[in-house]
Amino acid sequence: MSVIGVARRIDLLADLAKEVGGGLITPFEQDVMAKDAAENIAAFALKELGHVDILVNNAGGSRPLPVDAPDSKWDEAIALNFTSYRRIAHALLPQMIERKWGRIVNITGKSEPEGLNAAFAAKAAVHAWAKGLSREIGAHGITINCIPPGRIMSEQIRRNYAPDYRERFAEEEIPVGYWGEPEDLAALAVFLASPVARYITGTVIPVDGGLRRYQF
Repeated sequence: MSVIGVARRIDLLADLAKEVGGGLITPFEQDVMAKDAAENIAAFALKELGHVDILVNNAGGSRPLPVDAPDSKWDEAIALNFTSYRRIAHALLPQMIERKWGRIVNITGKSEPEGLNAAFAAKAAVHAWAKGLSREIGAHGITINCIPPGRIMSEQIRRNYAPDYRERFAEEEIPVGYWGEPEDLAALAVFLASPVARYITGTVIPVDGGLRRYQF
């Protein structure tokens, strides 16, 4: 299997490539927000691989905003957290449809906004878009699903949250009693991307240790 990874920080991408025995690192001199960024990434992937069977959308970031935030702040959040997912998926769909097989897995976000945050609205849009799209592409052997992660230990989490806070939060808020690891999320993503998950599509499946309080 051949994999193309895209990230904003080339140093971390190089570390990942080294860890998994990857090859060439090709910098893209283009802002992720640019209108044609997703299409250019899709074209590059198709040129390098010939075809793309599995797409994992995993971009975004929290965007808390005041009530009087300008439209530009909302536009930026929607572009990053929703439009980038939609554009790259739609750019790759024609060749998936032609091959009668494909998997799209979207890493999204929680659906319990505790305040005004443009990222929450954008991720909710991903859920609605994916559900609607699932009904259009299911007959072509293509599935699309969303995974909203809970508290997953990452480089960003370790940088932003002190160990004592993480421990207290886990004890008070996470039923299983600890923060998840990337492998916990990856297990579901790999399953959804596999042939055995052929009858699962249009779903939103949290990986959060029971953190969220909604029932579905």
